[in-house]
Amino acid sequence: MIIGEIRRYLRDNTSIRVSRSLRDTAYKALSAKERLINKNSKEPSIDEIAKELEMTHEEISAALDAIMDPVSLYEPVYHDGGDAIFVMDQVKDDKNIDDLWLEDISIKEAMKHLNDREKNILEMRFFLGRTQMEIANEIGISQAQVSRLEKNALGHMKKYL
Repeated sequence: MIIGEIRRYLRDNTSIRVSRSLRDTAYKALSAKERLINKNSKEPSIDEIAKELEMTHEEISAALDAIMDPVSLYEPVYHDGGDAIFVMDQVKDDKNIDDLWLEDISIKEAMKHLNDREKNILEMRFFLGRTQMEIANEIGISQAQVSRLEKNALGHMKKYL
């Protein structure tokens, strides 16, 4: 009796619940997968399973993902007797690297202390990749002046970095 109450509590109070219809779709997909393996002697694709069940690729994929057990980031992936390699060691985000976003914020804050002309020169030079000569021609000053303004702007920014 107590075990049944605990199960009911866990079922009703977990943070993520998969709907019965989604679970049913996933189990139908698993059955179809087995049938296709037996029929074709090879692992079917999601598209083949979807075609078998007359459903979309997205519906099958979502259903199968929903019934997968979560994996801990601390789950060992490889262990050769030395240090283990964990799932966390395999996860990488090249887009949102801490150093890059912190550096980006710092540069934006430092650029707020520049005048419009200095900001414009640094944006063209470093963000748009233009040469000092191209900038000079565009804004109507000499390359030496662009170089001097760039150097002064960078020196001014260093105070805030």
